[in-house]
Amino acid sequence: MKSEYWQNKKILITGGTSGLGRALALTLDAAGAKVAVVARNRERIEALRARRPTVIGIQGDVSDKRQIYPIAGQAEAQLGGVDILFNVASELGPTPLRLLLDTECEDFEHVLQTNLLGPFRLTKALLPAMVLRRRGIVVNISSDAGVNAYPRWGAYGVSKAALDHLTKTFAEELREHGVHFLAIDPGDMNTPMHFAAIPGADASALREPQDSAERIIRLIAQEQFSPVRSGV
Repeated sequence: MKSEYWQNKKILITGGTSGLGRALALTLDAAGAKVAVVARNRERIEALRARRPTVIGIQGDVSDKRQIYPIAGQAEAQLGGVDILFNVASELGPTPLRLLLDTECEDFEHVLQTNLLGPFRLTKALLPAMVLRRRGIVVNISSDAGVNAYPRWGAYGVSKAALDHLTKTFAEELREHGVHFLAIDPGDMNTPMHFAAIPGADASALREPQDSAERIIRLIAQEQFSPVRSGV
């Protein structure tokens, strides 16, 4: 990781108190970036800040459209702008995971609100300032479930497939404005979400979130902005 690349970079991470989001927040803060995390749970925010007091905590829910502009406003004010947005927050839907046929419309809608519309709305709220500065990076955390169809992963997989295409479309539309977009698959990780989806998973076969975070950080520091969708 090139620490000098991250010095004073202003970074906003959703889902920043658990799994990959937490690993990104801790690593980037240690590398000299100015980091703010968004999470629904105040206690988890305070626990993260107890470890890294320089991390800024913003309590909010990206699945709620009424909270998007307050989240964006707090981030802009407390960071002094946002250079890089990591859309990490994700929702599986009810567990045990269900076949699409058995998925309630309301549950499907909530997955889309969190995994697709939340990133869209927050990106849209932060993009005007990035476009004016002619610099910025938006990183959307995707999944191989967005490419491969797995039984019982329907709502989640559909949301990630749509997120991939959202990323590609933004990239095409704003390629001349200095803003870069990446959809990154971090691999199967040893996280609470993974075990909620697959309770019997073998932890030894899973990548640690810290490993995926470091790979993503290296990818960005090397300015590897193409292809739009990549794995680490």
